[in-house]
Amino acid sequence: MLTDAKCRNATCPPDKARARFTDATGLYLEVSPAGSRRWFWKMYADGKESRLALGSYPDVSLTAARKARDAAKLQKSEGIDPVQARQVEKLKSSVGSGDTLAAAASDWLKRGQPNWSDTHYVRESRNINKDLIPYLGKRAIASIKPIELLAVIQKVEERGALDVAHRVLITAHGVWCHAVATGRAERDITPDIKKALKPHIKENLPAITDPVKLGELLRASEAYNGGPIVRAALKLAPILFQRPGNLRTMRWADLNLDTALWAIPSEDMKRTKAEKINGQAHVVPLPRQALAVLRDIQKLTGDREYVFPGLRDWRKPMSEAGISAALHAMGYKDVHTWHGYRATGRTILRQVLKYPKDVIEAQLAHTGQITHGGAYDRATHTDERADMLQVWADYLDKLRIGADVIPIRAAA
Repeated sequence: MLTDAKCRNATCPPDKARARFTDATGLYLEVSPAGSRRWFWKMYADGKESRLALGSYPDVSLTAARKARDAAKLQKSEGIDPVQARQVEKLKSSVGSGDTLAAAASDWLKRGQPNWSDTHYVRESRNINKDLIPYLGKRAIASIKPIELLAVIQKVEERGALDVAHRVLITAHGVWCHAVATGRAERDITPDIKKALKPHIKENLPAITDPVKLGELLRASEAYNGGPIVRAALKLAPILFQRPGNLRTMRWADLNLDTALWAIPSEDMKRTKAEKINGQAHVVPLPRQALAVLRDIQKLTGDREYVFPGLRDWRKPMSEAGISAALHAMGYKDVHTWHGYRATGRTILRQVLKYPKDVIEAQLAHTGQITHGGAYDRATHTDERADMLQVWADYLDKLRIGADVIPIRAAA
């Protein structure tokens, strides 16, 4: 048995690499020729000797070393490998600070942000900080039970926000998976409550897909007595059927009226951060009718950054509410939306004018630039889309003047 005095006076002969001074039940002090002293506990697993480091003497006293040995023995008797348990603890301390839901969520957001779009990051942060942290943030994430998480998400349902409730669950799934990967939780509890949420059926945004009714909308737009900027946007939206966010932030610098092309920068597209960085610009061909609208509005806004500047601040783009208010004023509330022009173009071009799906999807910017082979297959069908959009713009003119059209039901 060792004593504190023996530990202080222990030395290693110069002709040896190390010297061991044993205590009891596998505990020993190892001394090097240089005089360093370290505690180890010797144990056996599957007939093979291994050892667990318990610290250096005198920082770890004889009494403390014995307590550490006894704790390790207890772990081993419970079927836990003390060496592996020590390694796991070291890994836990290296992946992030804290085992609370708030700490795990903060770490998950920080690690995900470089690969997420700004919009995605904002949404995930809002779900966490508004609907999870206030109720469970201070709790150790491993201690949270499925029923507790369900109760929190049901608070979102009580607000009538069923879609948001399902999004919060998706966010929670990401946090719990990260917690499992970093040793903060044993398992992901979110699948346990998925079917306990109220079902949410996502409704498509209202959109006119009947050619006759589309003609009525085009005539109403033509007669709309609003400002010139909104009127120009109303004319361009059905021709190009791009996302409202892209159309209202159209910049003169991205337009080439001579070549009849609009190149939307990759960073402005609805893509992941990696796709924004590595992707191509989304090139939109401009048919004659679109060029006429742009050349006309150029006389008014050509010296500004944006083609459709805001009414109150010309340094900013117009708000999405501008077109929405115009549609409501024309009597199309809950009948057709700005985003609905995309469904209008896709449906009629496919079912009535019989254009290939790939060409239409390319115009909608639904073709991946990184995923689905996008890193290699970068075909954008620009020439085919230029021909298609000119036919489409001519077709819209016919609808507007009330010419005979093929009803969509008959075409189907």
